[in-house]
Amino acid sequence: MKNEIFPDGYSPALSIRETEVAIKSVKDYFERELAKQLNLTRVSAPLFVRPETGLNDNLNGVERPVSFDLKEQPDQAALEIVHSLAKWKRFALQRYGFHSGEGLYTDMNAIRRDEDTDNIHSIFVDQWDWEKIINKEERNEHTLKKTVMSVYEALKSTEMHMARKYNYIKPELPEQICFVTSQELENEYPDLTAKEREYKAAKSHGAVFISQIGGILNSGTRHDGRAPDYDDWQLNGDIIVYYPLLDIALELSSMGVRVDEDRLREQLQISNCMDRAELPFQKAVLNKELPYTIGGGIGQSRICMFFLKKAHIGEVQSSVWTPETMENADSHSITLL
Repeated sequence: MKNEIFPDGYSPALSIRETEVAIKSVKDYFERELAKQLNLTRVSAPLFVRPETGLNDNLNGVERPVSFDLKEQPDQAALEIVHSLAKWKRFALQRYGFHSGEGLYTDMNAIRRDEDTDNIHSIFVDQWDWEKIINKEERNEHTLKKTVMSVYEALKSTEMHMARKYNYIKPELPEQICFVTSQELENEYPDLTAKEREYKAAKSHGAVFISQIGGILNSGTRHDGRAPDYDDWQLNGDIIVYYPLLDIALELSSMGVRVDEDRLREQLQISNCMDRAELPFQKAVLNKELPYTIGGGIGQSRICMFFLKKAHIGEVQSSVWTPETMENADSHSITLL
């Protein structure tokens, strides 16, 4: 069964056309704030990459990328639709001539065919992917927390902007974001699942950054999966907020300090995939040919849904839904685009 929520008595405050206008307002304002907070320049980005480059994001390692061949190159391996641009951005920073303290962001669109869809998950992914060059000595917790607070300030500023434009929108984000590690959450709620812990933390604090995701916890399990070749599992995490309309923990951003040569080698060994060390991207990191960076992704439809008080992500993006979902949504005054 799908884990979908259809709130009783839900009535959208905006029509479809009004919603489209509001979506643009959210995106335009947040994009400018994010660029200002992190000193980012907008660049163009690929929709697909060659698999042999190692540039595609492996996510949890089990998701199948959408692929297709080229008429003009029938003997070449099929191209893959990106899952995210976590690795491509690091190459781009070097190629485009960025320096320490500077970064880039881009609109990233992806297809995740194996996604389990519900109120906040779609097979269509749209996010701002961003990446910033740091010095090797800045690969630490202080840099991570400082960057998280900058992203959070952009979120808070956008919420206030939308509240000024639309009377029905009331600010809900707390003044400060709470920081907690995945191990601290397990220690506090040992009998709960990782998602249940996230819900407890988000509801308790309003907004939380759960760090150190990908490694093995004391229980022998992982809080969540992370590919071993982009985030440093000791210096990463997710920004999660409490969303009262659906009574859920809503992840808005995943980010982290990226692997250096030592952490990449260690995490590849832990994950039993040292074969990736021979791919061009991974080899470039191991050979210290790429800059040290911090970066992440921020869900565009997720923040539109949150700020516009929508019950389903399909109200702020065009995707494909099952007939059952369409019927249930329609019966609860939810219009899916």
